[in-house]
Amino acid sequence: MVRPYQFYFNQQTAANNFFQSNINIENANELAIAEFDAMVEKLRDHQIKVNVVQDTKDPSTPDSIFPNNWVSTHEGGTLCLYPMFAQNRRAERKLSVIDFLESNYQIQNTLDLTDFEKEGIFLEGTGSMVLDHQNKLAYGCLSERLDKNAFYEWCDKMQFKAIAFKAVDDKAQPIYHTNVMMCMGDQFVVICLESIPNEQEKQIVLESFKKSNKEVIEISQDQLNHFAGNMLQVFDTNEKPHLIMSEQAHTSLDPAQVKSLEKYNPILPISIPTIEALGGGSTRCMMAEIYLINK
Repeated sequence: MVRPYQFYFNQQTAANNFFQSNINIENANELAIAEFDAMVEKLRDHQIKVNVVQDTKDPSTPDSIFPNNWVSTHEGGTLCLYPMFAQNRRAERKLSVIDFLESNYQIQNTLDLTDFEKEGIFLEGTGSMVLDHQNKLAYGCLSERLDKNAFYEWCDKMQFKAIAFKAVDDKAQPIYHTNVMMCMGDQFVVICLESIPNEQEKQIVLESFKKSNKEVIEISQDQLNHFAGNMLQVFDTNEKPHLIMSEQAHTSLDPAQVKSLEKYNPILPISIPTIEALGGGSTRCMMAEIYLINK
């Protein structure tokens, strides 16, 4: 997780992130940092290992709190760097974060796709893709932030099977990141099926879940708007799973959905209202999972 130095509404990302609200929140930066720190403390209280890298003053990166869009790590020691849609988000690829990973973990190779930015082609990491690591499946809804060719190239190089589809919000606008409408757990998947307008594409996605033995827990467009798709299953130091989501997302769920999710893992709700409102991202976006071996 990257602790922000300065957090504020990013005009450049608002072009296609319809979750952002340009509202006036007094002391927004201090509030966001406090929310971040409280989240880290809550995760650690539940024996979940969290590495925190402090963001730097320069260059100014208002969205540094969402590192999963520009970096991901994978079993076998691979580090991936991704092409970013917003110009000012490209500066988030700071050496301090990469140095931290290289100093503490075994990295065998790096897959760097950032050259795609020169062609106006983007693939924003595990924001734009939702990965089923067990079954080597990658789900991606097409948008300005997930280019089909870049997605297929990543899947080819990482030996994942690509499942691409179109997804839209309740105003029929393309959903900018797959991880706002889908969350992949070991034994379940949370998904807003009504956001996939093409029936054939929807069936391909459902068939894939069926083959990989995932229970489908469906959420509505209204719940998606409350970040109920933006959850992440993480494992503590005893390999026990926990499902991380925001308090807003948790409140939006009905009792049956909560019961379905709690069959597989306890739910850990986190309060991050400032980060969600101005940043247009939730708890999942704040965590970049580490699949590397310690040095």
